[in-house]
Amino acid sequence: MGTSGRFDATGGTGGNADGSIGLNPFTSLRGQLTRSEPRPLFSVRGLETPTYLRALTLQTYVPQEGWKAGRPLPGVPLTGPLPPSTSGPAAAQDVQVENLGFRDYWLPVFGDPTRIAVASPSWAYDAAGGIVYSERAQSEDGWTQSMRLPEPSADQLRAASGPTTVDRAYLDTDGVDPRVTAIAREVTAGAATPFDRAMALENHFTGPGSPFTYSLATAPGSNGDALVDFLTRGRTGYCEQYASAMAVMLRAVDVPARVAVGFTAGDADGSGARTITTEDAHAWVEAWFPGYGWLTFDPTPLADGRTIDPAYVQQAREQESGTHAAEQTPQPEPSATPPPPEAAGPTPEPPPTEEQAADRPTAATGSWWPLVVALLLAAAVLAVVLTPGLWRRHQYSRRAGLARAGGDGAATAAWDEVLAASRDHGVPVPPGDTVRAAADRIIERHGLSGRPAEALRELAGRVEASWYGGMLPGPGTLDGLVDEVRTAIAAGGTPLRARVLPASVVPEAVRRGRRPADDDAPADDLDQVRTSRPDGDVH
Repeated sequence: MGTSGRFDATGGTGGNADGSIGLNPFTSLRGQLTRSEPRPLFSVRGLETPTYLRALTLQTYVPQEGWKAGRPLPGVPLTGPLPPSTSGPAAAQDVQVENLGFRDYWLPVFGDPTRIAVASPSWAYDAAGGIVYSERAQSEDGWTQSMRLPEPSADQLRAASGPTTVDRAYLDTDGVDPRVTAIAREVTAGAATPFDRAMALENHFTGPGSPFTYSLATAPGSNGDALVDFLTRGRTGYCEQYASAMAVMLRAVDVPARVAVGFTAGDADGSGARTITTEDAHAWVEAWFPGYGWLTFDPTPLADGRTIDPAYVQQAREQESGTHAAEQTPQPEPSATPPPPEAAGPTPEPPPTEEQAADRPTAATGSWWPLVVALLLAAAVLAVVLTPGLWRRHQYSRRAGLARAGGDGAATAAWDEVLAASRDHGVPVPPGDTVRAAADRIIERHGLSGRPAEALRELAGRVEASWYGGMLPGPGTLDGLVDEVRTAIAAGGTPLRARVLPASVVPEAVRRGRRPADDDAPADDLDQVRTSRPDGDVH
């Protein structure tokens, strides 16, 4: 059981001139996950902190084909200390691995290996790729490994800065569909640091309200680009789709990334060991940060508890949810010992009279009260600034859920979201427009063409069929069309004002700083200005 790849004698792999591995590693990964009976592969002892077991990493993404495994760089033998590929705070661990049924060109390793004791002398370690490999497939009985498990904090990663010292190929997005880049930028809008962009992308797939689901049966595509289909229409897949998508999207927002293929940490067997089987085959993402190196992120929404979230990911989520409490420096307990007598000096002031005391500010009112007022004002300002944008995201999540569910109300929710997206980007639709007139207006004013224009016209037709013909849309038939249109509308850029004060929820008068008139009502879920029916009734 392995990746089934092979190297050829000419220095390429699998007889391919491009140097890719003989068989797409995802083919083997899927084959392991779909076995009718799980097969034990490893027994691991000493793994105090569960972490992923990495077999190989993928550097090259080929649009329409996927991620390719290339030949590793020349490595160092496993005869002494290994060069680290990460830096910064880390925990040291030693593990013993017993091989129960794995034969491959790759020797799986945990974390950042610093020493590996193995019987065969033919293994080599490529620190740049974080992988151990051999020129021929082997089945080692077992090995021991010392490693570093990086432990940077979320705040340390946010502050990470410096030049990109890894191969620039880890930022390559040549040939990637512009719609993927637009989605990545929209998801990470407002994320100030590479770490925040990585968290925004991971939460896009795994966060509360995410429309993505895990399944070995991927949804069929229709628009010619498998990655665009997955992000805008199908939203269903297993770790291959999620890791592939997030790594490409990270590169699109200037974060070096690669895909790692290997195994989750398996299950404890009651004897102090963990058993890893074919069911634990997995793929995840590794992103590179200056000063820290390659760190793990997992965008696959697994529901069986096998996902391993590093501490920095958990910290970031706690901070985002408002549950993180910074450690406070404990204040010293009051001392029972009286203070020493003051040195002789000028005669102290007599205590103030009651009238004088009443006129003097107390410690609370004189020192704490201004700070409290300032904090309350800052909180109020922050709430005012953030609330419209948060409410807009809530609207989108709710409408997307209704559209995805199909049935009664799906067409209205889908059309409301398209009108809101258009209005947010400067093109409101007059209430008197029919569905088709509104679609034509949006296409013309936003410069839509090709597939996005087709998607909008298809959506308009389905909305008309639902409203006027009683043909309710089925599940999963509208939400992908909505997202294609939203992505195309946002491709021209989303101004900060549109993110903070989206026009679809904030009246024009408020955004321009004047008193709202009666016709400036916000377009929320209840009074969204919609297009008219042919009989003149507003729908």
